Amino acid sequence: MIIFDPIFEILGLIVDIYFKIIVVQVVLFWLIHFKVLEPSNKYAQKTVELLDKVTVPVYEKIKSKIPTTYSGIDFSPFILLLAVYFVYRVIVSIRVLIAG
Repeated sequence: MIIFDPIFEILGLIVDIYFKIIVVQVVLFWLIHFKVLEPSNKYAQKTVELLDKVTVPVYEKIKSKIPTTYSGIDFSPFILLLAVYFVYRVIVSIRVLIAG
């Protein structure tokens, strides 16, 4: 059905953007952690705040189910990336099934 094609296109786009937000947040975290980017940089601070508003609530739900390891490594961004990628692939598959 061609009517649902734009809906699945928009859903796929939203999920893809969220995936990219997570990747940018992880890269920004590591850049700050390894002192490539100064944490006192006001643009970095604003970007981190904005990205945290979008991702931290989801990370907290994941952390409540899967605690951090003994070494203190937080796997919630990785788990969220896998989940978002899975959702994206489901949307694309449904779109292909409906269109095809």
